[in-house]
Amino acid sequence: MAGVIQESWNLYRERIGLALIFSIPFVIAFAIPLLAPFPTYVSAGAIFLRSASIFANGNIDFVSLAVIVIATVFSLLFLSFAFVLISLLVKSKRTRTSVGTRVFKEMEKYIGRVFVVLLVYTLILIAANMLGYAIGMSALLTGIVGVVGGLIIFYAPSAIVVDNKRISRAVVDSLKLVAHEPQYFVAWLLLITVALSAVDVVCIAVFGTPWSEYIALVLNSLFIVPYFVIFMAEAYMDRFRLLRH
Repeated sequence: MAGVIQESWNLYRERIGLALIFSIPFVIAFAIPLLAPFPTYVSAGAIFLRSASIFANGNIDFVSLAVIVIATVFSLLFLSFAFVLISLLVKSKRTRTSVGTRVFKEMEKYIGRVFVVLLVYTLILIAANMLGYAIGMSALLTGIVGVVGGLIIFYAPSAIVVDNKRISRAVVDSLKLVAHEPQYFVAWLLLITVALSAVDVVCIAVFGTPWSEYIALVLNSLFIVPYFVIFMAEAYMDRFRLLRH
């Protein structure tokens, strides 16, 4: 456990320049929903859709729905792009091999597969949110489904990029790995919660509101999220015991 945290930090520190460049798609991905003309809010350095406003008003038209769908799709595409780039960075370091031309030619395939995983996860969250709103427990149900779904696909992007696995195999293997060694997922969830909360608190104290929310969003996209993507890939590759040292 401590080894993965340390290795993730070492790689993050050594390749901070590349990590920052590869993190630009995270900024774009999180900015797209913010710029779209539908009800959103920023909290703890993340963007959330005010689904209750949509359900309560009940007057969303086709254009607004299309904007939501397009913004979500493009946001997930940029997220997938960043996931793939950073996972390749970890693969290169842990296997002590350069990322060749062939790998970059296959990036489109990796991005497509990671995008499908994130898209399905997002659709499941939306369905849970709608069902939760209907039964009066939207936040609770969405939160539970989000954690369980995140647990299932935790290693899937890394499996796709590192081992070139198909989506179904990547998800199944991800679930098996989490079931076998759940401490990595638990540590990741606790650490990212603490990190995002700390950045949010500091930004509010230094910049005040409402600017602190947007500053925290940028800082999290550039500096916090990349580390935890590296953590996910490092934890996945840690199953190769011979590569630990």
